Amino acid sequence: MVPYPGKIVCCGHNYRAHIAEMGRPEPRYPTLFTKFADTLTSWDADIALPGPAEAVLLDWEAELAVVIGAVVRGADRRRAHEAIAGYAVANDFSVRAWQRRTSQWLPGKALAASTPLGPTLVTADEIDPRAGLRIVCRVNGVERQIGSTADLVFDAAALIAAVSEFTTLHPGDVLLTGTPGGVGAAADPPQFLRPGDVVETEIDGIGLLRNRIVEHSIDIEPSLESSWCAGMERTSR
Repeated sequence: MVPYPGKIVCCGHNYRAHIAEMGRPEPRYPTLFTKFADTLTSWDADIALPGPAEAVLLDWEAELAVVIGAVVRGADRRRAHEAIAGYAVANDFSVRAWQRRTSQWLPGKALAASTPLGPTLVTADEIDPRAGLRIVCRVNGVERQIGSTADLVFDAAALIAAVSEFTTLHPGDVLLTGTPGGVGAAADPPQFLRPGDVVETEIDGIGLLRNRIVEHSIDIEPSLESSWCAGMERTSR
């Protein structure tokens, strides 16, 4: 595994239920943004708020992660599917106050050590997300997001093909495929995370993340010992 991948490419507005709750039309092309390698952290790491909870508006986003296993550029769908090493669980914790400042999402998506990934890498021959894997996010035991990977507008192969049009993907690179409906920002009234909250992110057949939200700190850089793949297992039949 690669603890600090060269590329982390993410897709927004990719589950039909989430698109509907945000009042947006279904996209013709993937809405893509990137993260830095130091945004990743381990499946059981604490997530530190970057400021007072009521000011940063930290939100949850359960996601299916795709790990690349081959060099791929300009791929068609078949080649894109063959380039998948496997799948993991992720949560794209988002600082909504920063994300909303401009039309560019980067600040709200790039908080260091804010994107847990793991706990296992399930190889592509074991599961097929196109068949529909249940994806759930629980906050303090309450289910906030319940979806299926069958609800994706652009599946893993489609995203790899789209990204490989403009850049070369390498083994260890990571794609985050988007989040289902049920984010805190779309609730009425909106709901956001506070210190002490425990967030569980689970995808059937892949695994479970469990992350506690802690008080804000300026010391949120991940160490090599706590990198996202530390202790991560690779499974295959």
